[in-house]
Amino acid sequence: MNCFLVFVFSTYFILIIYLAVGFAKQKKIQASQTTHQIKFSILIPFRNEVENLPKLINSIEALEYSPQLFEIIFIDDDSTDGSHELIKTYVKEHTNWSLIRNDRKTASPKKDAIFTALQKTTFDWVITTDADCIIQKKWLTTLNHFIKEYNPNMVVSPVNYRVKNTFLEQFQLFDFMSLQAATIGGFGNAHPFLCNGANLAYRKNVFKIVDGFNGNTSIASGDDIFLFEKFLQYNKNAVQYLKSKEALVTTFPMDSWKKLIQQRIRWASKTGNISLATTKVIGLIIFITNFCLVLDLCFFGNILQKTTFLVLKISIDLLLLIPALNFFSKPQKSWQYYILSSVLYPFFSVAIVILSIFTKYTWKGRTFKT
Repeated sequence: MNCFLVFVFSTYFILIIYLAVGFAKQKKIQASQTTHQIKFSILIPFRNEVENLPKLINSIEALEYSPQLFEIIFIDDDSTDGSHELIKTYVKEHTNWSLIRNDRKTASPKKDAIFTALQKTTFDWVITTDADCIIQKKWLTTLNHFIKEYNPNMVVSPVNYRVKNTFLEQFQLFDFMSLQAATIGGFGNAHPFLCNGANLAYRKNVFKIVDGFNGNTSIASGDDIFLFEKFLQYNKNAVQYLKSKEALVTTFPMDSWKKLIQQRIRWASKTGNISLATTKVIGLIIFITNFCLVLDLCFFGNILQKTTFLVLKISIDLLLLIPALNFFSKPQKSWQYYILSSVLYPFFSVAIVILSIFTKYTWKGRTFKT
């Protein structure tokens, strides 16, 4: 067992170093004072988000970009909490905002919502974000600069977490920052393998060329990753990452362990249908490392071995996590949460993988098959 663990942790160490190097290599972008020219159609699906929508709306109204150059399309997916009525009042005040209802046709409500809105869009550049997000005032300015400078077909941009100093939220922060760092690291090494639909922009004409969500509509989640794969297959070099704090979209963690587990099962449920070999290999290395650590902590190792491999894993993860926390301006004063999170995470991640294979999950009041 010792030799095998050494091999597994050595492989994991190489992976983290690889991603950390890629993170450092990925160039930071600073928006210049270029003329605003790109026109954007911003699509925001929502279901029962009456508490979160005002924060998003305030950030949209603060955008430093000409209203003539972007439109906002809100897509209501059968809300029952007053979200529709709330948005309706704002739409009346903004000529470039509109509100439509989702045309449900498949097993994936969010893909249906985006596709429904795409038929109503005026401009070629489409951006998707979520109703529980907050955007930066230079969000579109930075995208405009990046598109003019690099001529991409798809732009993947960073997503941040706004958290409180509680164990539940700090646990999610460490997990999510690791995902964001891995995403950036993949792009920095010219092997992109992740994206996030809360901050994703792409050309509508290329969406049509690659046949959009067709082929993935039986899977409830994955409106981002499956489209991302198609864009990579069409032209890998034209799928690019915008590493800029001015392009950040901020969202919020789950407020209960039950919701967190359901969210992570939803994220994991699409893994078996991902076609990118890089994603599968990296996911497998991470799973095997966590699984072996769980076995060692519970069954096989003596106290010295258990402590050694746990401390080793905690230390390795910091090589990627610290640069991410610095980029996302998350100075950590409560490192005890990181230690506790690092002990819990292997058990949590292994449990999520198992649950994603054998159980259903609930999201936005609906139950989906994994």
